[in-house]
Amino acid sequence: METPCSIARTLEVLGERWTFLVVREALAGTTRFADFRATLGVAPDILTNRLNTLVEAGVLTRRPYQEEGKRTRHEYHLTPAGNELRVVLGALQQWGDTHRPYSKGPTITRRSLDNRPLNVAYVDDTGHEVPLNEVRFIRT
Repeated sequence: METPCSIARTLEVLGERWTFLVVREALAGTTRFADFRATLGVAPDILTNRLNTLVEAGVLTRRPYQEEGKRTRHEYHLTPAGNELRVVLGALQQWGDTHRPYSKGPTITRRSLDNRPLNVAYVDDTGHEVPLNEVRFIRT
């Protein structure tokens, strides 16, 4: 039976800690299993499960590659849906930097191509930022 709540459906794909960290690394350009594993320090079975979930959900695509003299392996690349998770991870990072700050300061900053600092925010249909205290979640 289909879950009507979009948040619940999203968590079916993204609800595990390692999943967000895999997406974070993919957004940073990581594509190969060994590199995900080395960067994250995650057990191979967990990484395999998370990558498979993300491929099945259309967040990543799997592409074969082969180094000379080696067996065929796969790279993982973000789909447009996966790239849109940049907003979600940016919001999580922004919240964490504010409410769970690292003692040595942020390890990553969000910047535009012209190096301007960025914040994640709600923007209305006219392009104006809406303060959080004016945002409502309304059941339909």
